[in-house]
Amino acid sequence: MLLLQVAQAADSLQVAGKELLKQELANADGLDKLSIITQKLIDFGIHAGERILIAAIVFIAGRFLISMFKKFIMRLMERRKVDVSIKTFIRSLVNILLNILLVVSVVGALGVETTSFAALLASAGVAIGMALSGNLQNFAGGLVILLFKPYKVGDWIECPGQNVAGTVKEIQIFHTILTTADNKMIYVPNASMSSGVVTNYSAQVSRRVEWIVGIDYGEDFAKVERIVNEILAADSRILKDPAPFVALHALDASSVNVVARVWVPTKDYWDVYFDINKAIYQTFNEKGINFPFPQLTVHQGN
Repeated sequence: MLLLQVAQAADSLQVAGKELLKQELANADGLDKLSIITQKLIDFGIHAGERILIAAIVFIAGRFLISMFKKFIMRLMERRKVDVSIKTFIRSLVNILLNILLVVSVVGALGVETTSFAALLASAGVAIGMALSGNLQNFAGGLVILLFKPYKVGDWIECPGQNVAGTVKEIQIFHTILTTADNKMIYVPNASMSSGVVTNYSAQVSRRVEWIVGIDYGEDFAKVERIVNEILAADSRILKDPAPFVALHALDASSVNVVARVWVPTKDYWDVYFDINKAIYQTFNEKGINFPFPQLTVHQGN
């Protein structure tokens, strides 16, 4: 109420000043009118300069306070051990809201009626909201992701609907940022991530690795099974429970396919996969186990 009364008093003084100026101009001659107008221009320039100076001070102080508040929020979340995904989302949201408040404050310091500006901003917000309904869906999708946590920062995920895969770098208010294996950054809308199919390869502590190796027809399967089990047992990263599994997978057109399945910690998945590939190839060559290649037998009739 006090601010409203002050604003009304300021408006009354401004109206009274305008009426007084009209009376002075009506009662003055040519030179006096020029002098009055010049004085008013000087006063206007001084007043405008004061407003600009105040607005500049408000902007600088506001940026400093925003920076300090953001640091305070981040330190508070670190002490509370808030999940990294929530940290990035809140940091993005707080940054946008505080900067909007700063713009309103600077506009008010310039002398623009903030009530009218707020009404204009609200009207523009409705229009912009209708035009950017997709971004509102992305915002809601970001909240869904933070609430149900299908993935978090640091997880390797795949989104077939968007044909993307990568490590989650940030969860912002509108987008999830992925870093691909070849170090590209992909911005995926949160709406598609929250409503589409997402495969999270990092959610479980262990994963199953599978190899299918082809050997020649006529090779001793019992020997091959024993050698593969020895290779698997020699790798300490492979879990003992569940136990490694080796079996005859299929009798293919040109090969007998042997399948090997083991469980490993998720972080060791690719290292184990490539190392066992190399070990099988080297050991089979040393033991004289032949790898097949496609063959075609042609019988020529007389």
